[in-house]
Amino acid sequence: MALLAGKTVVVSGVGAGLGHQVAAAVVRDGGNAVLGARTEANLAKCAAEIDPDGAHTAYRATDITEETRCEALAALARERFGGIDGVVHVAAWDSCFGGLEDADFTTWQSVIDVNLLGSLRMTRACLPALKERGGSVVFIGTQSSVAAPSQVRQAAYAASKGALTSAMYSLARELGPHRIRVNTVLPGWMWGPPVRAFVQFTAQTEGVPEADVRKRLTERMALPDLATDGDVADAVVFLASDRARSLTGQSLLVNAGELMR
Repeated sequence: MALLAGKTVVVSGVGAGLGHQVAAAVVRDGGNAVLGARTEANLAKCAAEIDPDGAHTAYRATDITEETRCEALAALARERFGGIDGVVHVAAWDSCFGGLEDADFTTWQSVIDVNLLGSLRMTRACLPALKERGGSVVFIGTQSSVAAPSQVRQAAYAASKGALTSAMYSLARELGPHRIRVNTVLPGWMWGPPVRAFVQFTAQTEGVPEADVRKRLTERMALPDLATDGDVADAVVFLASDRARSLTGQSLLVNAGELMR
């Protein structure tokens, strides 16, 4: 039986990268994917690609900084498919670069509002449906929250995602009695649009082949290849499925063995 047969999963932050791969994996493994993102055109494109006949997808433009938008996406899932079995939080602000000395704390507050509070808003909007039959919440964190990379500085992103992982422990205790599991996937360097852009930019800046830049990254891994968006999506599907019915409050690194804990 497919891992998510008959289950409905809300996926936030559906664009060209990880959100698309998570949505595709949900449908591939037998589930219904309810898609949210700020840009409706991206949602329509994703739905058409992963579910051409529209039987297993629904979507609604959603900004997770707005509580009413979160509630509307949760309502769509219930209206279209009768309930919610899982929520996956891909939506994030990951383009704030820099450290403490050059920090703009107004921007940091916005990053936290999206990455931490936005994920919690979306989770709370889905809670009434999740409580009806139990289910799974999967946060997308980052390896940077437990081991800062040397190649880039993303202190605001790492701090916000670290806070989200800390919140996971409290939520796992709070929601466990309702048979709602809460876990986090921590990707490392993940081959997809953002990392591809980083490799291209670095290669152009340094005047070296892209293969050389990518090799620098893979040399840090125990395995000889970078994890991909699809690899992370597969981990998400596992945590959202009944195969992980006894896992809650856990953080799973998907990083080709760059960091081992």
